[in-house]
Amino acid sequence: MNIRLPFARRSVATRGRAIYMEKIRPQVYPQHMGKVLVVDVRTGDYEMCADAFDEIPAEDRLLERKPDALIWRKRVGYQTVAAFGGLRVDKDG
Repeated sequence: MNIRLPFARRSVATRGRAIYMEKIRPQVYPQHMGKVLVVDVRTGDYEMCADAFDEIPAEDRLLERKPDALIWRKRVGYQTVAAFGGLRVDKDG
């Protein structure tokens, strides 16, 4: 199955990062360090997970409000949502 997205994948990531840095980061960093955000890159709406390792409930809440959300994920304070091999980098980029 081939699904056409309204944005290219890189564009989703670029928009997500811009929304996070401009609007969301000042509200959540550093007090929510390590938690995962799910962001609708179309509207800038977001939800934060209560558990740092389970973003599914946050995604469900966002999709309940915005059924056509185009979701981008971000772990507050880190460059990636997940890493393999145990590397921890505290750089909110």
